[in-house]
Formats: sequence, structure tokens, C-alpha cells
Amino acid sequence: MEKAFLIQEIGRLRKEKNAVIMAHYYQERDIQEVADFIGDSLALAQQAAKTRADIIVLCGVHFMGETAKIICPDKKVLIPDLKAGCSLADSCPAEALKAFVEAHPGHTVISYVNTSAAVKALTDVVVTSTNAVQIVNSFPKDEKIIFGPDRNLGNYINSLTGRQMLLWNGACHVHEQFSLEKIVALKKQYPQAELIAHPECKQYIIELSDFVGSTAGLIKHVQNSQSQQFIVATESGVLIEMQRRCPDKQFIPAPPEDSSCACNECSYMRMNTLEKVYLCLRDETPEITVDAGIAKKALRPIERMLDISAKNNL
Repeated sequence: MEKAFLIQEIGRLRKEKNAVIMAHYYQERDIQEVADFIGDSLALAQQAAKTRADIIVLCGVHFMGETAKIICPDKKVLIPDLKAGCSLADSCPAEALKAFVEAHPGHTVISYVNTSAAVKALTDVVVTSTNAVQIVNSFPKDEKIIFGPDRNLGNYINSLTGRQMLLWNGACHVHEQFSLEKIVALKKQYPQAELIAHPECKQYIIELSDFVGSTAGLIKHVQNSQSQQFIVATESGVLIEMQRRCPDKQFIPAPPEDSSCACNECSYMRMNTLEKVYLCLRDETPEITVDAGIAKKALRPIERMLDISAKNNL
């Protein structure tokens, strides 16, 4: 289908059905351009909580659609491709986490938002990379904490807070794949460039970086920085928003170890296409559903996250 037709029909259907299109920063450019709202995981959850739309088209991955459905059980939540999963969420099955928690009694469970609804239902509070440090610090220093599933983010939080959280051994396939050798070569090629990285990256990338932050934090940093060049170690879709906000600056995607690629893309995020957005809005499918019992348990830690974030102006 032609792009012009898809854009026209998406606009028409959106108005007719009182639908809102929300997209993560990691989506392809065409989807970001038709979205009503673009944000990171925290911002998408916050936006879902206050939308008055009848239908939410969540252009992201499956756990993001689940989160929106848990927050908005009375709304229809659609996702362009139901197979758009998440390697990080997949690394932490609910039954395995349940056994891990039972083997370590007396721990508060803090789960990254990149998890299934079933894992959130086993959680005391959910976090995103934007608010993780603040939420962890809201607990007493001697609090025993299980943090999962991202070990890299957990290690980073431990280093900032001086805590010794017990970490689940999971990771994001995108942020695990950055090549240290190629990044070092890029820094030599662009000596004035800042290396900025997402905290899901491995420790040696974090240690080399000039700035570490969440997706939203990285975008804010490039706007405020005096630097004109940035090597960006996160999913390359975020460069679209960075370039939009800072058209006079240069953004260089950090490359993965795979020599055939110059940038690092999430294969799951890129399963969504403009045509699939149109089709899911036209047919109102695939629809995200969450078991009512699981949703009820999962809502509490999500609301706790949103409440702490609001109090800290995050």
C-alpha cells in the first residue's frame, strides 16, 4: 500500500474511532511521524493513564501493550504486531521469578517495566530506567531488594546507590551487542563527540561513556549539552527524535559487534510497520488482553511507580 494512502486512512480512522496512537522512540520513522504521542516506557504509561481515547494503538512491544491495558482496563488496546516481544522480558519467566523470590524470602521485589504482566503481578514496585534510581532510593538503605530482570541496569543502580541488590540474570539483546572496539574507533574518528549510553549497556560501555541515562534522559542531555557530536549507544530509533530536536547537531549510532550493521536496531520493535498500524486500527486487532486476576495484582506496583514518579517530578 502507498504511504500517502496509509497516512490518510490512519488519520481518518483515528478520528472516527476516537483512537490515540502512542509510539516508543525505538519505532521506525514513519510510525513516529503519524503518532499522537512519542515517549519512553515511563511516558507511555503516564500518557495511557490520562488518555480519554476509546482505543489505544500502542506501537511498541508486547509488554508495553500489557502495561497500557492494565492501567486502562476499560479501553481497547491494540498493537500492530502481536509477535513484537522483548528479549529482556523473555529472559524472566514468571514461574522462574516466583521460585527465585521464594528462595530468597524477606526481599522487596523491584521489577523493570520490561517484563510480562505475570512478572509485574509478583512485584512490589515497577521501575523504568528514568525513575529506577529514585525509586530504589525511596527504600531504606538496609532494605533487602531483588531487582530484575536487567543485570546491567541493576549493576548500574548498585554503583550509584551503594546498594547490593540481588540481581536477576537477564539482559536486552540490543544493549548487549555494542562493540567496544568499534566504539573506541569511532571516538578516535570523532574526538570531540560525547559517548552517551543507556544503562542497559554492559559495564565497559558505561565506564567509557561521558553520560549515561534513560531514553528520555539521553534526549534531554543532547538538548542541554554544548557538544555538537554524539555517539549514541542505544537503539538507533531514538536518533530520529534527537535529530528533530537538535537539527544542527550530529548523532552517530554506536555499532554492534555484527560487522554487517552500522547501527543497532531492535528486531522486535521494527516488526511494527505503517501498514500494520493501519490494519490494526481498521480491523481493531490484534488486541491486548490480560487475565483479570493478574491485571489486578500487576496494577498495584505500576500505580506505585507512577505515584513515586509524580512526587519526584519524573
